[in-house]
Amino acid sequence: MFERLASIFTDIPRERAAPDGREAFAAVLMRAASADGQVEGTEHAMVAELIARRFGMTLAEASELAESGAALAERASDLVSLTRVIKDTVPYEERIGVIEAVWEVIYADGVRCDAEAALVRKLCGLLYVEDRDAGLARQRVTQRLDET
Repeated sequence: MFERLASIFTDIPRERAAPDGREAFAAVLMRAASADGQVEGTEHAMVAELIARRFGMTLAEASELAESGAALAERASDLVSLTRVIKDTVPYEERIGVIEAVWEVIYADGVRCDAEAALVRKLCGLLYVEDRDAGLARQRVTQRLDET
């Protein structure tokens, strides 16, 4: 009887280790890409480009990390688990950069919906990014888009 009880506890799948900063960043971007219910090719390409730029990777490496981030975002039950590692390890100015990257993903398909805007507000709270800084990040992204 004790062996059977012990086997119940030993057969419990082990929780995966907490994501590293790169994987968490990729997961947050992929969550932004899917916030409107679908991931467009332009959004996926933007995620890979942002990852490559931020971490000095090739696009192939960045695309692989984006896929890993997408899987992590799908498994994650909430945003807290995705943002905690970013909040705890990334300086404030770089967390503003994360919000800016999220806006870039959101605008990649040319449309911003309420669910995407709500996601940004939630991310700002979890990453402790002030509303003013998040608004300025959005303005920088829209200004870059207007210039192209």
